[in-house]
Amino acid sequence: MNIRLATPSFALLNSEDGWGARYIAVRQQTEAMAAPLSPEDQMLQSMPDASPTKWHRAHTTWFFETFLLSGKNGYRMFREEYGFLFNSYYEALGPRHARPQRGLLSRPSSAEIAEYRTYVDEAIAMLIARGLSPAQEKLLEIGLNHEEQHQELMLTDILHAFAQNALDPVYQTLKPAATHEIAPMRFIPFAGSVMTIGHDGHGFAFDNEGPSHSVMLTPYALGDRLVTNGEWLAFMDADGYRDATLWLSDGWSHVRAENWESPLYWHKRNGEWFSMTLSGEQPIELNAPVCHVSFYEADAFARFMGKRLPTETEWEHAAQTLSNTSGNFRECGYLRPLAAKGSQLHQMFGDVWEWTLSPYAPYPGYEPTEGALGEYNGKFMVNQMVLRGGSCVTPGAHIRATYRNFFHPHQRWQFSGVRLAENISPRRKYVSHDDEFLRDVLRGLSESQKRLDSKYFYDEAGSKLFEDICRLPEYYPTRTEIALLNQMVPALREHLSGDVALVEFGAGSGSKARQLLEAIENFVAYVPVDICGPQLDETVANFKARYPHLRVEAVAADVTRGTFLPVNIGEARLGFFPGSTIGNFTEDEAIDFLAAARRTLGPGAQLLVGIDLVKDVETLIRAYDDVAGVTAAFNKNLLARVNRELGATFDLDAFHHRAIWNVEQSRIEMHLESARDGSVFVAGRRFRFQEGETIHTENSHKYTIAGFRQLAERGGWRSAAHWTSDNDAFAEVLLS
Repeated sequence: MNIRLATPSFALLNSEDGWGARYIAVRQQTEAMAAPLSPEDQMLQSMPDASPTKWHRAHTTWFFETFLLSGKNGYRMFREEYGFLFNSYYEALGPRHARPQRGLLSRPSSAEIAEYRTYVDEAIAMLIARGLSPAQEKLLEIGLNHEEQHQELMLTDILHAFAQNALDPVYQTLKPAATHEIAPMRFIPFAGSVMTIGHDGHGFAFDNEGPSHSVMLTPYALGDRLVTNGEWLAFMDADGYRDATLWLSDGWSHVRAENWESPLYWHKRNGEWFSMTLSGEQPIELNAPVCHVSFYEADAFARFMGKRLPTETEWEHAAQTLSNTSGNFRECGYLRPLAAKGSQLHQMFGDVWEWTLSPYAPYPGYEPTEGALGEYNGKFMVNQMVLRGGSCVTPGAHIRATYRNFFHPHQRWQFSGVRLAENISPRRKYVSHDDEFLRDVLRGLSESQKRLDSKYFYDEAGSKLFEDICRLPEYYPTRTEIALLNQMVPALREHLSGDVALVEFGAGSGSKARQLLEAIENFVAYVPVDICGPQLDETVANFKARYPHLRVEAVAADVTRGTFLPVNIGEARLGFFPGSTIGNFTEDEAIDFLAAARRTLGPGAQLLVGIDLVKDVETLIRAYDDVAGVTAAFNKNLLARVNRELGATFDLDAFHHRAIWNVEQSRIEMHLESARDGSVFVAGRRFRFQEGETIHTENSHKYTIAGFRQLAERGGWRSAAHWTSDNDAFAEVLLS
């Protein structure tokens, strides 16, 4: 680039000594960051919140000139007009050029800004060489930290500008990063206590970081890593941007007014998602942290996951014992968030700024700095939210556990992302989807035909009860399917070639997957997908012990929504959905599941689905209403779970299990029938029941082969083969 950058003489400074070394490093870093940009690039202002690179270079220089040099030791201002052009927001220092119009300043040129920087740098060099007073040291340190803030803004602002260009300009060639798997998110609990937060006055901090003060924390838990792009895609696929119930009112207004459908800079091309980065347009890295999302989006995602965002007090409490030097900062050179690695609590520093629930407000006892510098932070303490932790474009030495960043809740152009948190309450079991569970329960009980979603059957107790059901003499599906799988294995093997990953949806204990794994040598990986975390952990442990040479990677997810599989399990994949579980869905839900499974498994995959076939009603009723009452206990455990986890008041003795054959829908229906008039409270809401009124809890559709083929086609599959049991009671259908 034919652009003149500042090249001052720092001969008066000792580059290995204190203030001189620090000043040289920061000022040269700014110029190095501007070097890849042309004069035209440096003029760009793509929105009022952003500023041109040229303006950042000049404003940081104006800061040193105004607060350290002006009116002292006979210093002559470089140009008096620059006080108007490059004052940012300091009312005490007089009028200034309008912020939204900074991009109109073609003059002074980038070359003239370089001359300005050199002029001021040489004056600062002489000041440092003469020796600084304590007051001057304080001002110089504020100025250097101020310039580091603007270095980060230079990158976020030029990214926003480049994102408006159809040529997808590149600021920096993509620096490769090692790809690796990430573990499912886990939550690290922290005990409640009285603790001290805020800067203690030792070393540099901005005035908004103090004073240190005591706060009372109730028990909470933090996600051990940041939310990923893959997890955000699941939110999008579940219509998170269209579900008003997830959004704060003002956030929902922004969604509609600005047509938000994805994070800033994302776009879809040929069915694949891409994002604009400082290295140009790049495919979305599924395991990398999501970024460029607003507070409103972060909050809506947290609600979707049944969680919340952390408060800044919780965040600082958790971060106090962690190193703030090992994160993915600007010096790492990636200039993008990277996938989590390590164990316990990680990514607290670097990668993305983390939105908190805390409004930006002064701490108790806060006093702004005297004079014009008192405007640096204090006057912005309203209508903004606090972010913590720094980002991939933050200078590493700039950040600390007490650092408080702040932006308006709708703003998205910063490298801002999401860490989840949740309360720890002795009244409620520690679960992953409690708020989603609550929404579904309230919605279902509010309908004219009350219902509860069958996916919530499978908590730890429910999963064990279902295993008991599968062993009942009346419950034919399990033993019939087991026998069928044994018979059809040689034929199924003919449809597989090379190394294959077996992906089981709704895995439970994985008993039927073991039949396939032990009879077919092609399988090199097993991925159980299930909503029940404890059951999943037990399954993984059992499979790893039983098959030490098999790669076993679990995915805790709601199979009805689709999910993302672990990386590097191979491209050849056989999905497995046994037990006629697909019969629990409505027709539309079954189609949605089949389409989601197709997306999850990827191109060229196959899906083996177990389906229960139409048969005599007496056999069906016996299977779903056994004489031992195990199915009844399984059904009523759903009410017990609502009581345990949501504090509801269901009297289990007031409800009876019923199994009904619905001939028109070709399905068995399970209901819980109220034995008397009464009321139940859930989350403060009252639901009345009349005697004989039912809660519809589950369907179990019974299919014909032809009917299921048509259903599969509507979900994007075609039937490649099918096998039926000896008594034509059950079938396995292979889809491709």
